Amino acid sequence: MKKLSRKAFAAGSAAALAGIAIVRRPARAAQFSWKFGVDTPIEHPINTRAIEAFNRIRAETNGQLDITSYPSSTLGSDPNMLTQLRSGALEMLGYAGGILDTVVALSSIENVAFAFSTREKALAAMDGELGAVVRKAIVDKGIMVLDKIFENGYREFTTSPHPIRNAADLQGLRLRVSPGKLRVDSFKSMGASVTPIPPNELYTALQTHIVDGQETGLLLIETQRLYEVQRYCSLSNHMWSGYWNLVNMDKWNALPAKFQESLHRNLNLSALNERRDIQLLTSATMDKLKRQGVTFNVVDVASFKAKLNAADYYPRWKKEFGDEAWAALEKYAGKLA
Repeated sequence: MKKLSRKAFAAGSAAALAGIAIVRRPARAAQFSWKFGVDTPIEHPINTRAIEAFNRIRAETNGQLDITSYPSSTLGSDPNMLTQLRSGALEMLGYAGGILDTVVALSSIENVAFAFSTREKALAAMDGELGAVVRKAIVDKGIMVLDKIFENGYREFTTSPHPIRNAADLQGLRLRVSPGKLRVDSFKSMGASVTPIPPNELYTALQTHIVDGQETGLLLIETQRLYEVQRYCSLSNHMWSGYWNLVNMDKWNALPAKFQESLHRNLNLSALNERRDIQLLTSATMDKLKRQGVTFNVVDVASFKAKLNAADYYPRWKKEFGDEAWAALEKYAGKLA
């Protein structure tokens, strides 16, 4: 895998911050002034690439569609931002499929544990039949969703008391997970003691040992500075996760067709660019975390799958999602249940 040099990363960050400054300038005569909320940090590729799209959209529409990004949960917690989106108080939202399941039950299917053996299979699924099924379910709930999903990537375990090498190491561990029915059930089925905690409270919860560990992508481990309060990172690749670009349906329908086309095209392009960022930054981030004192290890995936099978996890979620969606998942993941 190609590594991103520190010089190139710094240059990219500087460009991203410059873009943020452009986005945050008040629009003077915009016909449509929108807000985009997301829970990822300001420097995360999901945010920086979205901002690039917003700059292009602003230029293409002569400033008439002006979208400002509000990263790091500035506009509220994830559930609160979703409520704002549905009411029209917020026009756009970058939102993880794994927690959208409070409104769209099918959206968390991307998080089925150990479903995708490679990120290429996960992306093919979300760009293909599985993503089409999920997007239809989102639209059926009255929310507009764009075609291409941003990649958050594989999720890994971090812990402070000891590394997670197999399922036995997870038994009874106080593990923070993000809210979401499938996510909570997945880790309970693996044997963890699960505690849902909002992202903006996670660092303090780890620092004060309310929880012993958590699970998220490598980039968020670095950008949220979790390495300061976690000693070990266990490379489990237990879930793949992405962020959908969601739009309030009434706000979307109010846009002229040419503005809709610009928004759709530019966000889809940024999603593809963001995926490349994730691929390049993953290796560089791992090296950086090692220098910051994090110890990495691989895990015995078979032991986790054995726990899940013993708990009837896959048949339970097949029934939950239905035959059509499960068949679309297994087309890319292989036989699960």
